[in-house]
Amino acid sequence: MREQAYTALKQAIMDADIYARREEIRLDERQLSQALGVSRTPIREAMSLLEQEGFLRTVPRRGVFIVRKTKKQIIEMIEMWAALESMAARLSTLNAADQDIASLRHMFDEFLSEAPAEHISEYSDANIAFHQAIIRLSGSHLMGKTLENLFIHVRAIRRLTISQSDRAARSIIDHMQIIEALERRDTELAERLVREHSLNLARYVEKYCDFLD
Repeated sequence: MREQAYTALKQAIMDADIYARREEIRLDERQLSQALGVSRTPIREAMSLLEQEGFLRTVPRRGVFIVRKTKKQIIEMIEMWAALESMAARLSTLNAADQDIASLRHMFDEFLSEAPAEHISEYSDANIAFHQAIIRLSGSHLMGKTLENLFIHVRAIRRLTISQSDRAARSIIDHMQIIEALERRDTELAERLVREHSLNLARYVEKYCDFLD
């Protein structure tokens, strides 16, 4: 039951819009127990594990909150993501099957005839899935595990910023260029494009995301 609660809580944290507002998100043990249909004991145990992993923090007499990162921490996370995802792109040009690389194009079929901004929620999901797919196509299980904890925060920031400053339109152009480089097995170009794509997000956060402080 603890594992079930842990998995459900971690997914809930991943799906939460952690940075959509300035206030931290408080978790209610009783509500979680009712929603998951388990007693409070596995909920507490799962929360303890998630706190050890840095996803939650307990504030005496206030409760348990989802951890929010500072702007500096978010930028460092994105930079780490850029380093690892660019290596994943490099490995993908060497290891991924042609059909798996080709499948990346189909993630954006519905956005090629209409502006991504017109379907921003769906495009946001496709955008996140695209970055996960590059990690997966690398064939490196260790790389995926290393990025797992970063993903929760980087995903939340990607979701929040994709609708701002016409970033969605520029994002899909970047994605198409990355896919073309992967299809050509152009290792150096694919690695550079993926790295620059993520570093552009880091620069955007540095310039515009003062609400994180």
